[in-house]
Amino acid sequence: MTVMLTASAIQLLIAAITDLYKQTIPNWLTGGAFVTGLLYQGIAGGQEINGWLWSLGGASAGFLPLLLLYAFGGIGAGDVKLFGGLGAWIGAYSVMHVLMYAILYAGAIGVLLLIVNRTFAGKALKAVGIALLPGVSMKGRWFGWAKSGKSFPFMLAVIPAAITAWLI
Repeated sequence: MTVMLTASAIQLLIAAITDLYKQTIPNWLTGGAFVTGLLYQGIAGGQEINGWLWSLGGASAGFLPLLLLYAFGGIGAGDVKLFGGLGAWIGAYSVMHVLMYAILYAGAIGVLLLIVNRTFAGKALKAVGIALLPGVSMKGRWFGWAKSGKSFPFMLAVIPAAITAWLI
């Protein structure tokens, strides 16, 4: 279990960094996570076919629901592949929990972005953010996304979702 969580945490950390700075999640990360997750579960599963099936089930559970969101323009392809790789490591049950919390956190961030886009509320929220979270105002990244009209990186919702899922 420790290997699975460590590998998943490393995968999500790299994805968060690249998504925040480049707004892309590299294929080498998502494909590598899928392949290594499949291999690890195949070997660690004892009976190789059961471990591989468990891993493929997890990959499918992470990939397929997000593929639907991608088809409607809700998220990027990197996020879809990321959840496939994550599911290969942690299985269907766990990846569905992370996905559920990520969607909830994304909704909360969406509401926050709506508030920021309002003139008065946005100024008040910025003042609170600058006072409470000095790192938020650095480089103007957080509020820059809100004003630019771009979608926010889904990893802003995935990281707290993974932490929530693994703590509960």
